[in-house]
Amino acid sequence: MANRLTDRQKKKIVADYLELGSYNAVAKIHGVSRQTVKNIVTSDTEIGHKLQQKKAENTADILAYMESKRGLVCEILEKGLNVLNDEEKLREATPAQITTALGTLIDKWAAVSGSAASESREDDPITKSLKEEAAHGAE
Repeated sequence: MANRLTDRQKKKIVADYLELGSYNAVAKIHGVSRQTVKNIVTSDTEIGHKLQQKKAENTADILAYMESKRGLVCEILEKGLNVLNDEEKLREATPAQITTALGTLIDKWAAVSGSAASESREDDPITKSLKEEAAHGAE
């Protein structure tokens, strides 16, 4: 007969599931079957709320990290734009490299310049930064 899991082990399984989001991964960590993990997780009546809370925390962490790197991102963008505008680099580039760079630049610029699609959703921090840079450049 298999050993019963303690309440502490069950709580750890639920916590690991919240972190990893995978029955299989948690089962491997704890040396139990996928079905055991699923049974424990689904028997937790607050799991839906916990999952939403964990997802919101992860999203907030990612957005905070992106915001903390805003200056660096703007610096990288500035350097990249300078390289794209360098006459010598343009002479050395192949037509495929130039068209790829232009296509990417046009796509990203369209996303930040007020197209209807971009106005229908909230902007992420990098897009907000690009819009602010574009606004300051136009002044």
